[in-house]
Order: sequence, then C-alpha cells, then structure tokens
Amino acid sequence: MNIKKNFLIILVGLPASGKTTFANILKKKLNLYFQVEVKIIDPDLLRDTLSPKIFDFQNEPHIREETFEKVRKYLKKGLIVISDDLNYYTSMRHDLKSIADDLGTKFYIIHISTPLELCLKRNEKRAKPISNNVIQKIHNKFDNFKKYRWDYPLKTYNSTQSSDPVKIIEDLINKIAEDLKKNKFKTTVRKTLHSSNLEALELITRKYVGRLLDVPQNCSHKDDILKFRRFYVKKKKKNLSDTKAILEDFKRYLAKNLKINLI
Repeated sequence: MNIKKNFLIILVGLPASGKTTFANILKKKLNLYFQVEVKIIDPDLLRDTLSPKIFDFQNEPHIREETFEKVRKYLKKGLIVISDDLNYYTSMRHDLKSIADDLGTKFYIIHISTPLELCLKRNEKRAKPISNNVIQKIHNKFDNFKKYRWDYPLKTYNSTQSSDPVKIIEDLINKIAEDLKKNKFKTTVRKTLHSSNLEALELITRKYVGRLLDVPQNCSHKDDILKFRRFYVKKKKKNLSDTKAILEDFKRYLAKNLKINLI
C-alpha cells in the first residue's frame, strides 16, 4: 500500500485478553503494508517498574500521563502508534482521541472482547499474574461503546469466536487503508469547550471522579461524589470554559461540598 500517513490504534480489553499478542501481530502486518514506522506503547513496562509484584490502582493516574506523553511524542514524529492498554473507561479513550485530534491524526478503536472467564484462566497461567479480583473490578467498571458516536470500535476480536487473528488484522488494515484514502478527516482542536458540546465536560468530571474512587478512603463517599458530579454538570451547562479551568473549578466545587481526599 502506497500510504505514508500515520494514525493511532487504541486497543481496549481486560487484562489477559490477548491485547499484547494482537498488538505484536498487528505491528508486523502494519510494517508490511504501510510505509511508516510502527510503535507499540505498553504501559505494563512502567507498571512493572513502579509496582512489579502487584497491580496498584493508585499508580494508574501517573502511568496514564506517562503513556499519553509517549503517544503524543511518537505521533508528532509521524509514527503509527498502537496503545496496548486496558482503556476500559470512555474517558481514557477520549484522552487518546484528544491527542490524535490535536495533531490532526486519525484514530481507530479495536476491542479485544475476550470473555471474563477466559481472561481469568489465562491470568493464572501467566508468569506474573495479577489478582483475579483486580480483573473482576476492571470488568465491573468497563465502559461499553454505546454513548458517543466516536467511541465505536472499528473492529472487535473475540478469540473464542475466531481462532485466526491474522485474518481479522488483514481485514482491519484494509478498512484503515480505505478510510485513509478518503482523506475527509478534519482536524479538531479542543482548546476550548462550547455550550453545544457537553461531551467534554462530562468526560473531564467523570475521569476525575474515577481517579478519586481509586483512592480507597474515598469509596465510602461514592454516592455523594457521584451526586455532586451530576449537580455540577447540570449547573455548568451554560457556563463552560477551557479544560483546565473546568477541572480546577470542579475540584473547588467538591472540596466545598464534600470532605474527601482530593488528588
């Protein structure tokens, strides 16, 4: 394929679902078909450095920030980037989408939809298994692809239904190539938020609430945190500002109404 454009692949799936295996096969095929270098961003390498023996939810905000920096860095260099991460919250996928939008780069979501039971079995056979309770917790928090039009997978792969990931990946690459040739992508710069676009407001506050609830001491306040988030979004519909201002204002709002550990 005589295509020299770069793009972002966002893999989504539970731990032990087979994302890394899929990413490695995908990288080899992309190297064959596209005239652009491919880079896999695997945050598990950073997780192993920070907490090699356990999966610690409190490390996740830092790991996400490091991951996003790498994604932006390699996309800016013109590489094809594969985000080999859980990406189980809509807000996580939106953060990656925003990076691609800012750089005028297309993105494609791929869902590795391995069933929970199979992930748990695979996890027990891995050299460094994480707690099955952690996998169950991530499964329970998993945001399905129903709320926003941009948040629909270009392809879904379930190894229990198809034993040939190569065929799936070749079909995927053809879809991407056809989409790139259309050349209808319009760069979206999300430096400000407008009253007609409440999606970003919801995602900013939801992402922050997710970080708060990763702190065990805050879990007992979960119902109140969620309630005041809803109040805040409703109140701010006609008074939106830039992303950082919204986040800081939301923090002040929670601090005023709740006695919790802000991060």
